[in-house]
Amino acid sequence: MKLIICIVQDQDSGALIDDLTENQYRVTKLSSTGGFLKSGNTTLLVGVDEEEVDSVLRIIEENCKTREITTSLMSMTMPGDTYMPFPLEVKVGGATVFVLDVEKHIKI
Repeated sequence: MKLIICIVQDQDSGALIDDLTENQYRVTKLSSTGGFLKSGNTTLLVGVDEEEVDSVLRIIEENCKTREITTSLMSMTMPGDTYMPFPLEVKVGGATVFVLDVEKHIKI
């Protein structure tokens, strides 16, 4: 058995969860926050048999595409100066996926 931990952007999570559940995969959704942009993320936990891992990864890839956005980070120019917004183009979306071995699975 494997545990797939998948971190995606909030806007990608709805369609991804729908696709996973339509394909009979059980999903646990956790709210999380990204460190760099401090924006909302969703962390999904999916437990599957080893032979189903590729199928789940395919569904994740179909639903979570990268895209570029322009955001504004605040930076300080000089001590005593005010904060100035600094536009920055960053890639967002996609997914960060961890596939872990599960030593024991108990369902009570």
